[in-house]
Amino acid sequence: MFFKPNFLLLDYAIRSLLRRASKSFFIFLILSLLIFLLSSVLMIADAIKLELNTTLKTLPQITLQRFVAGKQSDVPISCVDALLDIEGISSVTPRVWGYYYFKPAGVNFSVVGVDAYEEQYSQILSKLTQHFDLKLLESQQAMIIGVGVKKVLSENYYTDFFNFVTSEGKWQKVSIAGVFNSDLALESNDLILVPKKLAYAIFGMDESKATDIVVKVANVKEIPTIVQKITTRFPDLRAITQDDIRVSYQNIFDYKSGFFLSLFSVCAFAFFIIIYDKTSGLSSEEKKEIGILKAIGWSSDDILQEKFYESFILAMSAFLVGIAFSLFYVYGMQAPLLRNVFMGYSELKPAFILPFHIDFAMPFLLFLLSVPIYIAATLIPAWRASSLDADEVMR
Repeated sequence: MFFKPNFLLLDYAIRSLLRRASKSFFIFLILSLLIFLLSSVLMIADAIKLELNTTLKTLPQITLQRFVAGKQSDVPISCVDALLDIEGISSVTPRVWGYYYFKPAGVNFSVVGVDAYEEQYSQILSKLTQHFDLKLLESQQAMIIGVGVKKVLSENYYTDFFNFVTSEGKWQKVSIAGVFNSDLALESNDLILVPKKLAYAIFGMDESKATDIVVKVANVKEIPTIVQKITTRFPDLRAITQDDIRVSYQNIFDYKSGFFLSLFSVCAFAFFIIIYDKTSGLSSEEKKEIGILKAIGWSSDDILQEKFYESFILAMSAFLVGIAFSLFYVYGMQAPLLRNVFMGYSELKPAFILPFHIDFAMPFLLFLLSVPIYIAATLIPAWRASSLDADEVMR
């Protein structure tokens, strides 16, 4: 009988909320803000994690770096043949790359050397070989740049070429052969592709060495075993796998999420103060109202049903408004301010669109943590008051 719809009680509940408009609006605002902040942070984190996981799949399975006395140094290319002798390794590719600091903009470009005759170790490089002639790139001493690099160079009046300063202090003029735009903006936004010989000249490296070595295996389940074999044969090499990078990304998210956890704690504290205030007892005005209702013939079930409608309307509307605003804020407005906390404030910050992704367990959990709790906090003191006689309640 309690859950049988009664539109007269529903109408009374709405009018009751309007009579206490200021108090109702305050509770609505606090609860909406709490849902909005928490759901926005979770949506941003899920969207960026989806983009990062997509990018991780394109990264090398194993990357080998050489460390001497705790300091990273170049890897001799001569060890490539020895690596190929290890069972389970399908290909080994030496890489020449590094960060080039562009002082006028205060940013670092990722400069990668490519060779038309080498097997490309990532999907993005494989796509580029299909759209750009790498042989022509080598003959013209040209480069291909990402969208973010193009924007920074254009702002500094480099439209057709760019002057690199080599390690010897000489100017190296390189023309811009094209601009690529990858779906994986986190990987390609700050990228510059140059011929491998030009990369050696820019970084002043010996052509018998490489920055690191990329290893591809036939069976991904054998990666831990192959890593152990490599580090046993080459103690000065450090192996970095996709799982290692994934753990690093997760640590970054856990660290930055701590800031929002503190923010959420403040909002949750304010919300539960309201809950405590409601469960500790009704105000004199609310008790008087319940006493009058009982005096004119309302039963306890009628009073509880009216209070249920009242609390449900308030809590559910706050929940829906909070979720709706967070959806618009994250996917419609692309989460200004909050997004920057996760992505950083660099000039070469990837300008990708947050992919629409919602884990339906998240809004369900937020619903359970807000709406039922507020309804229970309203019904418990109302039940206590409605179980007493009318004169005792109003006394």
